[in-house]
Amino acid sequence: METTLKQIQAKGITETGLKWIALVTMVMDHIHYLFGFTGQIPEWFSMVGRLGAPLFLFCLVEGFTHTHNRKRYFAKVYIISVIMSALLFFMAYGGVFVRPDGFYPTNGIMTAFVILMVIWQGIDWLAEKKLFPGLVAVLFPLAWPFLASLLTIQFPALSSPLGFLCYSFVPIWGVTGDSSWPVLAMGLVLYLFRKNRKVQVAAFCAYYILYGVVYMGLMASYLPDFTWTQLFTRYYEIYGILAAPLMLWYNGERGGGHKALFYVFYPAHVYILYALSWGLYLWLK
Repeated sequence: METTLKQIQAKGITETGLKWIALVTMVMDHIHYLFGFTGQIPEWFSMVGRLGAPLFLFCLVEGFTHTHNRKRYFAKVYIISVIMSALLFFMAYGGVFVRPDGFYPTNGIMTAFVILMVIWQGIDWLAEKKLFPGLVAVLFPLAWPFLASLLTIQFPALSSPLGFLCYSFVPIWGVTGDSSWPVLAMGLVLYLFRKNRKVQVAAFCAYYILYGVVYMGLMASYLPDFTWTQLFTRYYEIYGILAAPLMLWYNGERGGGHKALFYVFYPAHVYILYALSWGLYLWLK
């Protein structure tokens, strides 16, 4: 009986294994993103890369749910988000460290993680009948982009400091990119249905069909040369749905170590690849 139990527990893939898959696919996506100007990186790098965000979000849900110290868990992600987002602000509005062709990396998945963890905590507070902190934690992050826009309109002198605040300490979500509403929606789906793996994955698949097919199709349909097959060749967000089997394969185990690596690797690989792309750009020119 003991041997059988161990065999059952050994099946599947651990959270660490999922993170490694997410990491590799993310790097492939970023290589295409940062070195696309060469015309030598195949498009399928980014197609495979669509697995990264769903898997990282899935692991974030698991980590946030089972961690013994949510404040420390949140703080690690928050610090990385603030540093990267502040640098992005100076790149976008100050022209600092911008590649000669005007390109700069806008990677900001950590910002989405920060916003989601605040909302998730609010959801849990609401479940515990802690109505005021729960409502604030859920509604403020969702309303913050609109409030920030109103403040900027009413007080133009605050546009720069408020902009920096929105890029760093009190981050906002947007329409496109790593910290956009589709990423937040996916994170909410994965968290709300986390207590039943099969239902969670089914809801995730339903979300991806609505987002990757219906929404992307409707948005792209306004383009003059659009065909529905382009949802698999040009507007290929739908490939993220392929993370579903890996989520089902997850065995509920954390796996071995490497915690510090995953925190450090994200900002490190973005800026190392960016520096390499900058050097290659200058060399080619």
